[in-house]
Amino acid sequence: MHVVIPDDYQDVVRTLDCFEKLNGFDVTIYSDSVKDVETLATHFQEADALVLIRERTAIREELLARLPHLELICQTGRGIPHIDLDACTRHGVAVAVGGGSPYAPAELTWGLILAATRHIPSEVESMKAGRWQSTPGIGVGLHGRTLGIYGYGNIGWLVAGYGRAFGMRVLVWGRIGSLARARADGYEAAESKAALFQQSDVLSLHIKLNEETRGVVSAADLAQMKLSALLVNTSRAELIEHGALEAALRAGRPGFAAVDVYENEPVIDHPLLRMDNVLCTPHIGYVERDTYESYFSTAFDQLLAFSKGQPVELLNPQVLR
Repeated sequence: MHVVIPDDYQDVVRTLDCFEKLNGFDVTIYSDSVKDVETLATHFQEADALVLIRERTAIREELLARLPHLELICQTGRGIPHIDLDACTRHGVAVAVGGGSPYAPAELTWGLILAATRHIPSEVESMKAGRWQSTPGIGVGLHGRTLGIYGYGNIGWLVAGYGRAFGMRVLVWGRIGSLARARADGYEAAESKAALFQQSDVLSLHIKLNEETRGVVSAADLAQMKLSALLVNTSRAELIEHGALEAALRAGRPGFAAVDVYENEPVIDHPLLRMDNVLCTPHIGYVERDTYESYFSTAFDQLLAFSKGQPVELLNPQVLR
């Protein structure tokens, strides 16, 4: 089988221990980022299987129609908003999905919170430039402050635990089931969504993106935040109303943001990058070696099973009939 792995930005997949599982396969890896269908079709023209890195490449009807050899897509991670599953089924392309780990994105979230509240990046750069404690303003501690968690799933649960360990008051908002689980774990449920935004010193988003949650954080929500508050988004950019975060930061509510996700990635230029009250990272929430080993080991096992006529974890097993 000819296997194509696109969007390996850092060219690290071949360095993983699990890459040995593909010995004997014809493997092509692309480290560039391509969006236009013409180039993607050229890259994938001879592919029997694609191994996708999360949601970096969109697979739609127009592209599938130009890939006559494609039989299998292995998706690292479980979400597939970038894959037209019905189109894959029509074209006889099986789609296999893996799982995920909440630890890496939760750890990055906490890293961003510490970096933003204590001005770590700017202090490091200032010291490298020969200046001592010269960053404008002064950082703040977390102990005794309120950590807002919007969405109490696996990642939100971990971040809430980190907040508790740092001596923060943890305030949770989400669906009814999420609030019940948070209360059972000893956390305080916010009286309302408005109360969450009004009371949080640090507010972290941990909501899955779907049509119901797209734009769930509005400009009006952000306008209720404290002047000193920090908003953290390591989930999905589309959870926030388009353009609302940039406008809110210019207006001063919240006073600061730490962001790992963007509407169109990769980001070369973005309004947030030009703002002094924003800390930006390039969607690295899941990008660390242990997570990659887990993601790709699962994907390669799925590929091996498919090649032996024993496919596993397919979302559309009907294509086999």
